[in-house]
Amino acid sequence: MQDTTYRRPIAWASCAATHTGMVRELNEDAILSQPECDHWAVADGMGGHKVGDLASKKIIEGLERLNLPAGLEQAVDDIEDQMIAINRELQDYALQHLDGSTIGSTLVDLVIRGRVGVCLWAGDSRLYRYRHQRLEQVTRDHSQVADWVQMGVLSEEEARDHKASNVITRAVGVEDSLYLDATLVDTQMGDIFLLCSDGLHSVLEPNEIAEILACRDPKKCTDELIARALDAGAPDNISVIVIKGEPGKIARCEPTWCEPDRCEQRSEEEGTPLA
Repeated sequence: MQDTTYRRPIAWASCAATHTGMVRELNEDAILSQPECDHWAVADGMGGHKVGDLASKKIIEGLERLNLPAGLEQAVDDIEDQMIAINRELQDYALQHLDGSTIGSTLVDLVIRGRVGVCLWAGDSRLYRYRHQRLEQVTRDHSQVADWVQMGVLSEEEARDHKASNVITRAVGVEDSLYLDATLVDTQMGDIFLLCSDGLHSVLEPNEIAEILACRDPKKCTDELIARALDAGAPDNISVIVIKGEPGKIARCEPTWCEPDRCEQRSEEEGTPLA
């Protein structure tokens, strides 16, 4: 009797929401949620600058126009190229309509292919991963206080309430050249990912976020995160995307399908070869 090999893929279920908060009159956040493409993003228009909502909207609209390929490397290249184009567009807009005033937005973007993802970001919107009851911050803020913490000038606790906590050092649209940080993200079945703007992580402690994500239901987690931020006063806009890795359709490889140097995969449910 010959063995049969089963491959269990991960399917990503998600829920996304954004809220103006309790103080701001305008929501300058924008979100992208494309679970069918395994692609999500949060953009936070720079508060205090003119038309920050326009900047975040242009970023998300630019990402929505992409038809991302199946390959991870090319998908990342396409996202980076689009953001470079949007950065140039925002620079031109500021020059023509705002007398050169600053217009910009943070960005955190996650794209997953198979069991590997890539996170790209600029600014202080964040990606977290919740795994085995432990919350990990994947991104590192591009902010003045984050730099001081890294240099040992401030502690994490001091940084949270520092008067310069809202000063970011990188964003889309601010500089002539855009530099996005990028990191590989390994994924496992059951992982929970959270993308959020600083309107969430500036008012909730990491242990509170972890407690809520322990629920493991994307919709309930999203609703509770926003509700807790509102209860905490929500002085800024709040954007949240919660993503959960669930068992996908099993694809199996059977010896009877195999040629000497080639093996096709077959969907157990559909019974047809997969490319």
